Amino acid sequence: MYVCVCMAVTEEQIHEAARRGARTLKDLQRDLGVASECGTCAAAARQCLKDAQEMRQKAARAKRPVG
Repeated sequence: MYVCVCMAVTEEQIHEAARRGARTLKDLQRDLGVASECGTCAAAARQCLKDAQEMRQKAARAKRPVG
């Protein structure tokens, strides 16, 4: 799904940016140009980044040995 229509940035691109270390909307603006034109996508981009970070945290917890 496109998150930023102006810059043609998809949800998957934001997830990839998170895997590469993006942590804030400012990081996404720098790396992908998200919210650098009209800004309408800023809230959706932040949420997408938050979702990506939560998914990474859950995956990391699942890999930890128990005990």
